Formats: sequence, structure tokens, C-alpha cells
Amino acid sequence: MSDRYLDLVNSGFAGKLATQFGLPRPARLRRTDPARIDDPLLPGPVVVLGTGSDADSLATALLDWDLDVRRSVANTKVGAIILVLSEATDPADLSGPVTQTGSLLRALRPGGRVVVVSRPAAGTEDPATAALRQGTDGFLRSAAKEMRAGATANGVSLTDGVGVLAPSALGAVRFLLSARSAFVAGQWLRADGTQGAVPADWTRPLSGQVAVVTGAARGIGAEIVRVLHREGAAVVGVDVPAAGEALAQVMNNVGGSALQADITADTTAERIMDLCRQRHGRLDIVVHNAGITRDKLLANMKPEQWDAVVEVNLRAQLQMNEAFLAAEDLAPDGLRLISLASTSGIGGNRGQTNYAFTKAGVIGMSSALAPRVARSGGTANAVAPGFIETEMTARMPAATRQVARRINSLQQGGKPVDVAEAISFLASPQSAGINGQVLRVCGQHWVGQ
Repeated sequence: MSDRYLDLVNSGFAGKLATQFGLPRPARLRRTDPARIDDPLLPGPVVVLGTGSDADSLATALLDWDLDVRRSVANTKVGAIILVLSEATDPADLSGPVTQTGSLLRALRPGGRVVVVSRPAAGTEDPATAALRQGTDGFLRSAAKEMRAGATANGVSLTDGVGVLAPSALGAVRFLLSARSAFVAGQWLRADGTQGAVPADWTRPLSGQVAVVTGAARGIGAEIVRVLHREGAAVVGVDVPAAGEALAQVMNNVGGSALQADITADTTAERIMDLCRQRHGRLDIVVHNAGITRDKLLANMKPEQWDAVVEVNLRAQLQMNEAFLAAEDLAPDGLRLISLASTSGIGGNRGQTNYAFTKAGVIGMSSALAPRVARSGGTANAVAPGFIETEMTARMPAATRQVARRINSLQQGGKPVDVAEAISFLASPQSAGINGQVLRVCGQHWVGQ
């Protein structure tokens, strides 16, 4: 659904009025153009700030991406600022780099990026170092709320033993610099391991991979199918028989396979695996996107409304995962499990106790599965969308919809492609060291974390 307010305030006269009266003025976000996938990664130079070998190493690595990398600039508009703090050990170490960052913010182009590279406080017993690292979290989340004109600020957290040039670290930096992270703001991606590999072709990192997407007939699911296909994967789309016509159209458009099935049925996982064996001989990626809502205040909640949401949104995933993980022959390089959670599962939402329970449950499930799938080279992660412009949100009351759009740092709703881009990143080989995590695609929603 179109955001008419966003369109209006990005026109000349209405934009001036919005500024004059202090009204929200959301910017048009920089997103990937599928027709121009080879466009430059960023508009303008990338300034790498910080001292030590990590800053030097990262600056050198970025040159391989055909970026204009600089350690300082003057009187020049910049596309991104990367603040490398991974070797800092005392709060006093931040004064210079943070001051430099602040001085460059006015030179940041619309849709620009700020990326902080640090380490988690839990990785040290030194009080000063822990204070610095935990303080960096507060700094980043606050700075992200100060960004303007569609710019975002996010962070990459390197656990002990993970260097700045690990595939997961470089992959996270590239994702956060790119147009693919348009609706990701105020977030940390934690690089936990050195697994994975930098793809030979960054535009098609999923070449040779086979992905299954549930709930693939429309909305976010259909966009996930399109993005995974764009990234090189062969895709199997699954949806209920009632959505068969729409599913066939989506899958025909990408040359994929359609399977009409109810994910709550005991036989569905086996049917999916049989199809993957027959047509592709493997299964690498599973995206659990299918879900339903049955919103009611808890006082009015009927057992069937609770049970239906739990069955589709949570129990079906648990059942299918067990079947997929038992079929080790299908995933020779490990299985990537990616589940759709929600910010409702993090911050809660009135009238959605059943939905929030299942989406929080998905997060717990992914965290618990992570060590198990890692033993065979796989990962289990969750993606938590905030307000996304879909057919479902289009049915919300107009006033409620406008409020939902504006209560994030980017002051607008996201698009299905924003969720799909995050899922594609977590499915890619360079993210193999990112496991058991939740990536929120919410524009830094002000409710919850």
C-alpha cells in the first residue's frame, strides 16, 4: 500500500510546510534496484575512523569492493562512516573517534550509513573495557535516532577470536552499508564465528543453493522468493491449496517449484523433502514465513483462536525442523533455518497475546537450535519485522496505520523486500558465523528493544 503522506512531504511545497510546522518528514529510502543490481555499493566515499590494526585492515579490505575509502575528509559529502572500536579498551578511547564521527554527520549523504565495529561487553572481565563496550551499545542506539534523510546507524559486534576480516564480519559490514539494509536501524549483528566464505560474486551469493519458502504465494513470502531467486537460489514455494493459483504465478515467474500443502499436516515436511530430492538433490535453506493472526484481547480469547495461531506459527515449524535436520543427506553443507518472528514477540502488542507468544517462541526455538545446526555447518536465525506495508496492514484503521508508520526512527513503514533482503543475507555463505540471533527489520521501532 502506498504511503501518501510520505509521497506528499517529499514534494516541494508540502515538504516545506512539514518542515515549518515540525511534522514528520520521512525520506525515500535507498533500496536495491533489481534491474541495476551492479550499481555501486554506496553513493560517495567511505570514511574509516579509529586507530589500530583493525581499522587499517578493514579500510584495505573495502578497497576490493571498488569503494572510495578514506581515513579523513574535508568539505566532501560522504556515503558512509565506519567507526572501528574493536581494539579500544577504555571509555577515554572514544573521545576522538566519536568527535570525528559527529563532525562528519552533516556531510553524510541522504541514505548514507554509519557502521560501528566493536566487541560485546560479555567478552571481557576488565571493568573499563566492559564499560566502553556496553556504552557503545547505548551510543549506537541513540545515534541511530539522530540520523536524517533515510540514513541509518548499525553495528557489527565481533566476539572473541573473530577478526574484522572474518567472512561474517565482512558480510555484515557489507550488508549494513548496502541498500539491502534500508529498513534496518539501531541494530547489532554479532559475528560469532569464522565459518563461511566470502562469495566469488556478491550479487549472486546463493548460486547452486536450494531454498524452501513457506507462505510463498503473496506478500512477504512472494518477495522472499523473488529475492532468493535474484541472489541465485533455486526456490521451492509452499502454500495452502486455497492459494494455489497465486503460488503458481509467483513460482512460474522465477522458474521455481510450487507445492500446495498445509504446513500443519504431518506429511508436509516429507513431501517437501521428496520434491527437493527429485528436482534438485539437496536442500540448503528453509525460510519459515507462513503465519496467521487471530487477534483478540486476552479476556475475549477463545481456545480455538489461541490454538490455531500456535499450531501454524510455532508447532508446524518445530515439527518440520526435526524432519529436515534428520535428513542429513539433503544438506551436505549444513542447513540454514530462518524463521519469521515479529517485533510483537519482543515488545508485545495489545490484542496479540497469542501471536506474540508464537513469535517470541520462534526466537527461543532459533536460539536453542543454533548449537545443534552449527555442528553440521548450518545456522538458525530469526528475522523480526516491524510495521511492513502488506495487504494485512492495509486493512488496519487509517489512524492506527499512520501511527504505526511513524513510530520508528525512519518514520515510515517497511516494504516486503526489506524483510526478504535480511533473510537472503542470513542465508548467504558469508553469514555462516551469525547464528542464534534475531535481526529486526523495523526501522528502529520505538517499542521493545
